[in-house]
Formats: sequence, structure tokens, C-alpha cells
Amino acid sequence: MKLRSFKFKSVKSTNDIAHMLIKKKKFRPTIILSEKQTKGRGTMGKKWISKKGNLFLTIFFDMSNKKIDVKKFAVLNAYLLKSILVKQFSKKIKIKWPNDLLFSGKKICGILQETVINKGKKFLIVGIGINTNLDPTNSSFSSTSLKDIIKKNVDNKKLFIMIKKTYEKFIIKANQNSFLELKKFTQKI
Repeated sequence: MKLRSFKFKSVKSTNDIAHMLIKKKKFRPTIILSEKQTKGRGTMGKKWISKKGNLFLTIFFDMSNKKIDVKKFAVLNAYLLKSILVKQFSKKIKIKWPNDLLFSGKKICGILQETVINKGKKFLIVGIGINTNLDPTNSSFSSTSLKDIIKKNVDNKKLFIMIKKTYEKFIIKANQNSFLELKKFTQKI
């Protein structure tokens, strides 16, 4: 199953675009990419600093017929992204539950999961911000970038394609498998 793709130079928030598409009845599973966000969001109303050069994307899909409780997807999304980044960048990347990935105690990825209901369908929206090439300054926590880890620029297009292909497989499996089966899948990528 292919995710429909939308790419932007700049948006307020990729999750906001997902909300807009769902309101317009664009229900097909979708991935949204932007080079920059002017009002990126984190959990509990926190701001996600979205510097151009890093990776900002949102994936959304219909949850109406999934066997798994939506809250369990927070665990699965963290494992899925960790598996992708560990394979490509460093085995030292760890999950800080429920929605961050860290390297040496510094944030490199944040995940914002939201749900929305429209026309009787329930959608999961997964916003992902990855510090690929820049580490934004934040007074509440330390951050780093994948570039700092591997000591060279990260190709955002290549990482985007990898995430997209992995989620295409994951969404198909989410229709057919239990939480434990999906958890195993996310850890074997």
C-alpha cells in the first residue's frame, strides 16, 4: 500500500495539514513533508523548534478497523522510528517514553500522536520531527542531531523515503496483526 505524498517548502505544522486533509475528506493514508515548520508542536502544547535542514513529516491513516487500541500505537511508533535510526546511525539511540528518541541523553527525535474523528472514521496522525542536520537550542532540554553522531550531513530525502517505505509496510501489517506481532515487526526492521 502506497502512502500518498504531499511536500511543502514551509507550513505552520505538518500535523495541521493532516487535520485539514481529513476535514476535506481526503481519507487515503498520507505522508506530509515540509522543509520548515513555523509553528511545530510537541506534546502537551510544547513548541517543536523546526529549523530548515531537519526533517519534519506527518503520517495519517484510518484507524477505524484496526485491532489495536490507538494508545498502543505510541509505543509502536517509538519502536519503529528507533529501529530505522539505529540501523542507519547508531545503536546508542534510546527511547524516552512515550514520545522522544535520545542519543547520550540528548533529544534527536520527537513524536506527536493525535487522533481525529470525521464522518464516523477515526484517524491516527503521527507527527515526526528529527534533528537530522541541526540541533536546535531549547531551554527545557538538550538536543543533538544525527549529523553530530555520524560526523557528516544526513540526506533528508533518503531518510524520508526509508520512513515512508517502512510505514507503508507497517500500515498493512496493522490491519492484520496483534500488538505483540507489530511490536516484533518494529524491532526487526
